[in-house]
Amino acid sequence: MAGLDLFAHPFSSYCQKVLIALYENATPFALRMLDGDHPDNTAAFAALWPIGKFPLLVDDGRAIVESSIIIEHLQQHHPGPQRFVPADPHDALETRMLDRVFDHHVMGPMQRMVADALRPPERRDPSAVEQDGAALDTAYAWLDARLAGREWAAGAFGLADCAAAPALFYADWVRPIDPALATLTAYRARLLARPSFARAVDEARPYRAFFPLGAPDRD
Repeated sequence: MAGLDLFAHPFSSYCQKVLIALYENATPFALRMLDGDHPDNTAAFAALWPIGKFPLLVDDGRAIVESSIIIEHLQQHHPGPQRFVPADPHDALETRMLDRVFDHHVMGPMQRMVADALRPPERRDPSAVEQDGAALDTAYAWLDARLAGREWAAGAFGLADCAAAPALFYADWVRPIDPALATLTAYRARLLARPSFARAVDEARPYRAFFPLGAPDRD
């Protein structure tokens, strides 16, 4: 395979995270759609990455996995005007730390709540769902304080914002952010207005009917 191939689905939060980075720098790539209508892509993806978590980037034959690593790979090998991890080591640690917070403490609980809704009713776990909802409330409050006075998560727009955009987008669908958390609410709105993420959101609109908890009539 020559060039960049992204094995992904537009409705996936982690795929959107990488799409934001690609769109920020207008990086050319081919989308290898992962769905039932493209069995050849699914077979190629399974051969490259048996663990089966997407997205997967193939760069001139080399397979790159994990969304954060894909974005750093893009910065190193396909740089553009938008950097995703700052050159300053201190700022780089803040960026990577917040990237992990959004992935593990926002995206993680949100995805577990969605996964529970996909199970048959007799296998659902309301107690675990409530625990994940409470974990999201805790993360929201921490982020609201941490992001005070910042336009973007760690200074300039970067890796942490690529993680934050889909994480907060979907998390607010399953556990709405308290409007009293004005900093976090405004930050989510800025992310939605960012052209790269707005494009990713629009490309995912045709799939909203698949959201098991019912996509809200907003965003």
